[in-house]
Amino acid sequence: MLAATATMIGSMSSCSNLDGLLDEVNYGNPTVEDMVTDEQNVILLVGQCYADLKWIHDHWGYWGLVTISADEGLCVPRNKGNDWNDGGYWMKQNDHTWDFRGDAIKNVWNTTISGAVSCNRVLQTLELGKENMSEEIYAQYVGEVEVLRTYYFYLLFECFGRVPYTETYEEVVGPMNEPWETWSNLVAVLERNAPNMAIVTNDNRAANYGRTTQGFAYALLARLYLNAESYGCNPDNVFQKVEAPEQYSGSFLDNCVRCCDKVIEAGSYSIENNYFSNFRIFNENSKENILSIVDNGQADFDERSNGSMSNKLRITMNTHHYGIQQAYGMVLDTWNGFCARPDFLKLYNDNDVRGMGKESERNGTGDKKEWGWFVGPVYKASATAEQIAARDVNAMYLDEDYKEPTIIRSTISEQGGRPYDTHNFDGARLNKWEADKTGTYKYCENDFVLMRYADVLWMKEEAIVRGGAGVSGINGVSKADFENYFKRAMGSVDAFKAAYPEASTSLTEKGILDERGREFTWEMVRRRDLIRYGEFGNIQYVAKKNDYLKWYPIPRSVLEKSLIGEDGKRLWTQNEGYEDIKAPAVTQ
Repeated sequence: MLAATATMIGSMSSCSNLDGLLDEVNYGNPTVEDMVTDEQNVILLVGQCYADLKWIHDHWGYWGLVTISADEGLCVPRNKGNDWNDGGYWMKQNDHTWDFRGDAIKNVWNTTISGAVSCNRVLQTLELGKENMSEEIYAQYVGEVEVLRTYYFYLLFECFGRVPYTETYEEVVGPMNEPWETWSNLVAVLERNAPNMAIVTNDNRAANYGRTTQGFAYALLARLYLNAESYGCNPDNVFQKVEAPEQYSGSFLDNCVRCCDKVIEAGSYSIENNYFSNFRIFNENSKENILSIVDNGQADFDERSNGSMSNKLRITMNTHHYGIQQAYGMVLDTWNGFCARPDFLKLYNDNDVRGMGKESERNGTGDKKEWGWFVGPVYKASATAEQIAARDVNAMYLDEDYKEPTIIRSTISEQGGRPYDTHNFDGARLNKWEADKTGTYKYCENDFVLMRYADVLWMKEEAIVRGGAGVSGINGVSKADFENYFKRAMGSVDAFKAAYPEASTSLTEKGILDERGREFTWEMVRRRDLIRYGEFGNIQYVAKKNDYLKWYPIPRSVLEKSLIGEDGKRLWTQNEGYEDIKAPAVTQ
């Protein structure tokens, strides 16, 4: 199934076959030998495997699916119900009442499968040309592609649990793998390749930017080990169909610490002095970002008709009020969609730059200090410094729907304890990704970070607090990193420790979970963090708290194309808790 391109990727309407999903490179119809004997051609070939990463950060893709279902995000109808309704889709994500009909659910399945298939296709090409390549070049690029394929499958697995995992460019004919089976395969591939991957240094950082490296392989391994139990893995059910790696000690938490230490001890990465430098329009020089989706400008733009999905980063447009376009002079209009659930904002101290500041000091577009969350007035582009200082309502953008000066607030209009009749001004807007205020770019040109060094530091601390063997880095080998981390958030180490003792001086699991929320909001890790802590159902506005909701439903379009077993039943079935296909099995 996985490589049967028309059936697996059929809903991507602009594409009729697998290759059409990729950024094509015209090699002039060379032979495999021609392609692999020239390393520049190999680089171009391997580069195609990264094309599908750019669908990940769209609100109709993986980013939107996991962000709005967590406590960090909310998307409710605006403009008196005219905007962001989408047939009730976003409200279902908000309150966990989704089903298999959601466009984003189908998009995530298709784009991650597409990326994995692309990797297997390139790996087949490399294998066919192996004799015409040096052993070193072959191993280097095979490792890079296999780790990237693992990441695509990891995203698919994160959402659905049961997936058609394969390491070959051919049709999958059997049942889907159970979560612990896929986990075992992902870990085995990463453990096999990680020791041989490129180690990032200051000399090769630019050459390895946007590519899978040793640091990324070990960081992803750490994430898989830390979350193993939340996937249903236990020491008895893993590595039953694939050989356990030599490095695997039998303890998920011990292995998480080991992998984090591999990243830390390599010395490849460090905490940036400014939190927001990781999210700038030009953020490629960040030494904290381990892997990013590289944006190459407007030439990369593509939009798929299904749910208006785009491969351009659009978070700034998604979250900011309509008036921000005028205030900042942005090319594309802003859409006033995503915001914070009010309870989530309680995690932040008033002096934490990642939060929204003190209530008495919030001055919106007039703020001279950067804050992670935007709250306050949206001033007209023509507003003077004096008017901004005086918070002159006549200098504020007039909301066209409500005929009121625009002042964004952190609260949400409610009825019966749920979001209802939401006002255009409701909800703090995430401000960590730099918005273009020069009128240069249509979409966000920021490279989107998929893995940061700060995540590695906190994964290690959590694993140790939960019983993993290792020495805390806060007062040990990572002390300088943590001190810089604390200082950038709160201005001083002492201020951070006073505000968040359970995330500094007296580490607790709850303290780490809260700190991860503050640090990594909208970076696609919060949903799994909440599941790992058993808190996914305890979210503001959530209506359903069933355990099965930790997995999304497999798209109906996928199940309809399942092969039929000898017993006349479909080999692929729906995840537990969701409606399965009731129609009689079709004949082959």
